Amino acid sequence: MKRGNYTEVRDFVFQDFSNFHEHQLTLFVVFLTMYVLTLTGNVIIVNLIRIDHHLHTPMYFFLSVLSTSETFYSMVIIPRMLASLVGFSHAISLEGCGTQLFFLLGFAITNCFLLAVMGYDRYVAICNPLRYSIIMNFRVCSTLACSVFVAGFSLSVVQTVATFRLHFCHTLIQHFFCDIRPVMDLACYKPIVNDILTLIICLLTLTAPSVFIFITYVLIISAILKIASAEGRKKTFATCASHLIVVIFHYGCASVAYFIPRSENTENHDQLIAMTYTVITPLLNPVVYSLRNKEVKDALRRVVGQKSQH
Repeated sequence: MKRGNYTEVRDFVFQDFSNFHEHQLTLFVVFLTMYVLTLTGNVIIVNLIRIDHHLHTPMYFFLSVLSTSETFYSMVIIPRMLASLVGFSHAISLEGCGTQLFFLLGFAITNCFLLAVMGYDRYVAICNPLRYSIIMNFRVCSTLACSVFVAGFSLSVVQTVATFRLHFCHTLIQHFFCDIRPVMDLACYKPIVNDILTLIICLLTLTAPSVFIFITYVLIISAILKIASAEGRKKTFATCASHLIVVIFHYGCASVAYFIPRSENTENHDQLIAMTYTVITPLLNPVVYSLRNKEVKDALRRVVGQKSQH
């Protein structure tokens, strides 16, 4: 069908949290607090890893990359959402929506791949400790970090271009940001090809990495069980616990959001799930790695101690 058969849509309007109108000020305070905590926590982690030489290891290198990616990911969504909660425009241009979707998907997919790389790092450290420093040298780590960004944003380009080649007949996005499903719902016809493409990309970015991580942890647990002392097993597994918590939460929320079929009148449910993986998940990373990680807490004490001495 030709574009001339449709009315040209140049702007969209977010539904935002219209169903929670009487609670919007409360939502603003809650989301702003979580956003500030997210930025503060991730910035502290990145700078702590940069400053403290005890944290100059592959595991913490990838953690700093993940924290940086999570920070930009939250910046793509939350500031505009906060502005709408205090009465600023709910409208967004076609180009603005495409830009938001591109960066949203780019950082989201990158985070999925990064978690898989971090799983591989833990596998090498535990299953092949004598060659760990050789296998996971700085060049390998840098290459892996660059590769996940390239892969993430390449897939984002494909998905974004395919989405915005659709003909749109509706303008109300039943969401608080430009996500794949809400934008495709505005199409004049059911985008079957786009649905298939979205499924393929979800399989590549969610299912494949999660299966890879599952296999690595089967091998990791097998290696841990061979350790003679209970204290040694506990200490070794502790190095994986934070990563495992983040993985379960991250892939779990994303899978619910993109794999479970939608039913009618699910706007509130979709928004709740979206709030989980756009607001809470970026905050989870610094919280888990700071509260559960002894090395990070020790590094923070050293840095604070040095600052107080000066």
